[in-house]
Amino acid sequence: MPEPVNGPTSNGPASSGAGGGSSRAGRLRVGVIGAGKVGAVLGAALRSAEHQVSGVAAVSEASRERAENLLPGVPVLEPGEIVAGSDLVLLAVPDDVLGELVSGLASLGAWRPGQLVAHTSGRFGVGVLDPVRAAGAIPLAIHPAMAFSGLSLDLGRLQDCVFGVSADPAMLPIAQALVIEMGGEPVVIPEEQRVLYHAALAHGSNHLVTLASQAAQVLREIGVADPERLLGPLLRASLDNALVSGESALTGPVSRGDAGTVASHREALTGRDRLLRNAPGRGDDQPGAPGDDILDSYLSMARATLQRAVRQDRLRADQATALGDVLG
Repeated sequence: MPEPVNGPTSNGPASSGAGGGSSRAGRLRVGVIGAGKVGAVLGAALRSAEHQVSGVAAVSEASRERAENLLPGVPVLEPGEIVAGSDLVLLAVPDDVLGELVSGLASLGAWRPGQLVAHTSGRFGVGVLDPVRAAGAIPLAIHPAMAFSGLSLDLGRLQDCVFGVSADPAMLPIAQALVIEMGGEPVVIPEEQRVLYHAALAHGSNHLVTLASQAAQVLREIGVADPERLLGPLLRASLDNALVSGESALTGPVSRGDAGTVASHREALTGRDRLLRNAPGRGDDQPGAPGDDILDSYLSMARATLQRAVRQDRLRADQATALGDVLG
């Protein structure tokens, strides 16, 4: 197991002060740039590991409030000030601004040799931190595979969180140790596979929300007062079974070759879609109404399910053909 992280650039132990850090030797002065739901929580986790959070950059009112709640006593500073006073800089900013932020700070000569610089993006590896490496600092990518609320309850959930980490080979133990100190489990993601890694997580997590929302909407439309109560046990069991048993957990009309049922689903959803499009006040030039994406989603997922069922030899040739004809 990687050793606890020691400060590579501090001139001695980080002293306790406004950041509320420990005076324990070898602890890092941590600066957090981006007090969104992820940054504030990870900053608090590092603080719990007795590192000293010396500053946080928070722009919006919500991020300032979050920093005050999760990092009480930590001063709100400009990014340049944070970099100047930190052994570890945690960059928890949106993907689309990460590269510009890193390059901008590099142009100011902010990064220094031996400094640890970690970002929390799932999409990027350490390549986006090339300006950091050029300055002699140490780039790290530590992405928590978890949906954050930005509340203190997230700190407990980190104990069951896996982080996708990437770093130069010699520096991987540092990234792994930071994750372990926050209570997480590090999993190494090759640099060249970061985008596929992130796409897999987005597909599994974000699209799961869309799927559940679509199902709940249809149930609500037909008069089910509490569709979440109806769907909850079913969806939780399906997810648990899929994670434990993989594709062998697949059930439903496609997996058993029931083309008639799938055809009736398509007919009912097509009729619903037609009613939405012909609703009073709805013109052809208007954007899609909430919910008229459901038919397309159903057909796309059913086709994907059919392909997987065929690869598993679950269906006879005639069943697969009939389903393919229904789904188009």
